[in-house]
Amino acid sequence: MTEKDKAPLAPPSSPTSLGQAFVSSLRQKKGNAWSLALGAMGIVFGDIGTSPLYALNECFAGAKAISTEAPVILGVLSLMFWSLLGVVSFKYMVFIMRAHNKGEGGIFSLLALVPKGLSGWIQGLVILGALFGAALLFGDGVITPAISVLSAMEGLKVLSPAAGPWVVPLTACVLLGLFLVQKRGTGGIGRIFGPIMLLWFGVMAVLGAIQLLETPGVLRAVNPEYAIFFFIEYKTRAFILLGAVVLCITGGEALYADMGHFGAKPIRRGWLWVVLPALLCNYFGQGAYLLREGIRPGVSPFYATVPPGILLPVVLLATLAAVIASQALISGAFSITRQAIQLGFCPRLQIVHTSAEHEGQIYVPFVNHALMVACLLLVFVFRESGRLATAYGVAVTGSMAITSMVYFFVIAFNWKWKLWKTLPLLAIFLFFDLSYFSANILKFREGGWVPLLIAAMVFTLMTTWKRGRTELMKLYGKLVFPLEQFLEDMEATAPLRVRGTAVFMSSNAEGTPPVLLHHLKHNQVLHRQVVLMSISVEDEPWVAIDEQVKVEEFGKGFFRVVASLGFMQTPNVPALLLQARKQGLVCEPSTTSYYLGRDTLLPNGASKLMRWRKILFAFVSKNAQTATAYFGIPPGRVVELGMQLNF
Repeated sequence: MTEKDKAPLAPPSSPTSLGQAFVSSLRQKKGNAWSLALGAMGIVFGDIGTSPLYALNECFAGAKAISTEAPVILGVLSLMFWSLLGVVSFKYMVFIMRAHNKGEGGIFSLLALVPKGLSGWIQGLVILGALFGAALLFGDGVITPAISVLSAMEGLKVLSPAAGPWVVPLTACVLLGLFLVQKRGTGGIGRIFGPIMLLWFGVMAVLGAIQLLETPGVLRAVNPEYAIFFFIEYKTRAFILLGAVVLCITGGEALYADMGHFGAKPIRRGWLWVVLPALLCNYFGQGAYLLREGIRPGVSPFYATVPPGILLPVVLLATLAAVIASQALISGAFSITRQAIQLGFCPRLQIVHTSAEHEGQIYVPFVNHALMVACLLLVFVFRESGRLATAYGVAVTGSMAITSMVYFFVIAFNWKWKLWKTLPLLAIFLFFDLSYFSANILKFREGGWVPLLIAAMVFTLMTTWKRGRTELMKLYGKLVFPLEQFLEDMEATAPLRVRGTAVFMSSNAEGTPPVLLHHLKHNQVLHRQVVLMSISVEDEPWVAIDEQVKVEEFGKGFFRVVASLGFMQTPNVPALLLQARKQGLVCEPSTTSYYLGRDTLLPNGASKLMRWRKILFAFVSKNAQTATAYFGIPPGRVVELGMQLNF
């Protein structure tokens, strides 16, 4: 692989979640890496940027808290320092972010880079692993808004103990408002996310610096000997505490997934010059306070370092930062869902475009409502950020470990790196990932089961849908009639032809669509122009407009249209047919009818799916969004033909 191949490509012109208008306007200005880095403050670093609200507090006041003796504080800070450098700076910034798919990051983009030539069972394991990694991100997407907003609102208890009973209701109100505003789009408010987060990082850095000036000796923790001594001295307790230390790097996986919005260079620049210094300054500042004062019952070290006179503004700013972090995870969940739908791992869901200018700005109502209900349940069940922190970390560390393993297959089999380079690198990555994951698994009973349960449900749905569609395609394959023979029969029987165009949608780009045969069998008539249309999804995020449509003419008014889209693009059939005009196919919207099959699935066939999976697949298929809505077809011009299928 050449250096040019490994260099980060420019991200596409249509980013995939919030802040698209801001991002696109910045991209029009060459050399504006610093402006893009400012935009990344609000979209990319929101999750990891709010970790100081609860990370150190969980180490010294949470369920797995340990003493606040000086060697312990220095040992924990040393672990956090080297975790931020080893995982985020070394693993993600230097290596993982080099693995992009036309500028896009995330587990599905990484999966698309794995070559198809691997042996069957290895390929299957990689795909299943990537699917479970994506499912874990949904678990992360549920917990992040809840813990971020809850930990920010807990600053009210420091302001006034009487405000304690109001923390949970106010948190629920903030989250409810956040989820309800999603349907209106976030492009407008996304413009101010970057400046707000820049202010947040600045405030954190100043608060930490004030404490460091009083106790500069805390900086000794950069010496890794303190982390080593901590493990030697406390052994099992130190290992258990890793489950809390890992909270300082939550957001690393989301950072990689959001890479396509800005590109690698602005993200690296924002991390090295702003985010990392601010985080380290604040963590060490909290540690300096703990060295002097110890832990205050009921008060997180973060809020303990805030002067009383500015506590309320800091609480409000922390809440805004938490909302921004939550927004990034919510928009990321929308993006992952659309990718899963396009790749065939998820049933069709309603996707609403909230911007007329930016195709990537979307809202998925079902996902939004599911996240909202789950987040509110977590807030009311756990009620404190410390208790909720016990559920955090499992999803993040699990997805990090899976990313490391999929990355190994990319560099070993796609980039053709030698094993003496790839294996040590994988070992380093997994040393961090599996250590943190193992420590977090110990929190299973205290709440670690929550993200795993969510991930298991999403994983089961995705694998069932994929397997079900595969079995259905096999069944359809048996029903496909050769197109050449069909055209010969048409010439021999000469059915009545009426004016207009009939578009027959088919998942198979070969043969005669069953819905066409069904139509001719019952209606005994054909339109003068017949279009057999299928849509395929490529292993890349975006396909250029002039490369999306291919038209093949068979004579006698028959055409086949094959549309190729990226897994981050939403299909719109009328728009694709307009593109086909350049290749000689003219379909007038007023005289075009669309024919779709509507199958009733009966789980009594000979397919290899277990019966419970058949029942689940049939139920989900019945309740999925209609093909008419998903493909953007005008409802008044659709004819649906029903068929019963035993699978």
